[in-house]
Amino acid sequence: MHEHDGFDYDVAVVGGGPAGLTSALYTTRLGHETLVVDRGGGRAAMMRDTHNVIGITEEVSGNEFLQTGREQVRSYGAEFRRAFVEDLEALGESADDGFRVSLGDEAVRVRRVVLATGFADQRPDPPLPPTGRGLHYCVHCDAYMFVDEPVFVMGTSDAAAYVAMIMLNYTDDVDLLTRGNEPEWSEETAELLEGHPVDVVEAEITAMNKGEDGWLESFEFEDGTVRDYQGGFPMYGSNYHADLADAIELERNDDGTVVVDDHGRTSVDGVYAVGDLTPGHNQIPVAMGQGANAGIAIHKELRAFPRSLEDLDAHGPVTDEEVPAISPALLETAVAHEGHAGGPRDDITGEGDAAVDD
Repeated sequence: MHEHDGFDYDVAVVGGGPAGLTSALYTTRLGHETLVVDRGGGRAAMMRDTHNVIGITEEVSGNEFLQTGREQVRSYGAEFRRAFVEDLEALGESADDGFRVSLGDEAVRVRRVVLATGFADQRPDPPLPPTGRGLHYCVHCDAYMFVDEPVFVMGTSDAAAYVAMIMLNYTDDVDLLTRGNEPEWSEETAELLEGHPVDVVEAEITAMNKGEDGWLESFEFEDGTVRDYQGGFPMYGSNYHADLADAIELERNDDGTVVVDDHGRTSVDGVYAVGDLTPGHNQIPVAMGQGANAGIAIHKELRAFPRSLEDLDAHGPVTDEEVPAISPALLETAVAHEGHAGGPRDDITGEGDAAVDD
């Protein structure tokens, strides 16, 4: 705690998915007292298997992946709370005044805030297979699963039509299901569809058949037909969890995402946004990279040293009592951690160049 300056934490990370956890990993390891507030759930938690994350194999579920991440971040000294952030408020005109993060009956004052609240995919009406067993929301993650298999895409938008055509890169059996609704795609998209072997199925789904393992096997339609599918992708848009972004009046893009720069800085100084709440590919490695960038940017804003020439003139040289500039709690945790240079290490030597980052 920063009792001397009135702050409870240096950083509050709202959201415990891959982006938020990575932000917290960096801010904590770089010496800043960090609070992670996570209400649970999220897109990553729903994953039955993990794809496209180097070093993580397929059989790792989303919950297992996140639990490992939480344990890692906690081991470096971050604090976790399972709670819902009800409000976010700037305490002055400058980021140096900090922010109030309201957690029900409690509020904490922090120096910087990272919003990693993500979004929720809009689900179509049932009947539907279980998520991850025939119902999938990420083409970049799951197209590989359906190579040379019959696939559906649900929706009436340009995005749905394009995803159906994209799936032709992986299989020659692609149906676009409008489920009794009129197509909303453009004339240009309609012309494109006519030039691709995608079967547009207009009839509504009346029933679904699953195998003993729970995976989708087929849909039954109101016209009496039955079509076999291994799985598919509903394309009905997303609902961004942006209540806190709106509470502090962050600028948003037309698609609902929060406007950020390359380091996650938002339109409000001192507030960062990372992960699915921001523009870009909704992928775990991308979210982790965004979290790392934000964590490093926050560190560069908050670190005590090097002290500027102006500060040296105003406050004098750095004294022995002022260093190291890390809280006693994080210092104690770091020294005891297995990753600390003074701790136990494997009897392995290696050679290589070390990269230096400022």
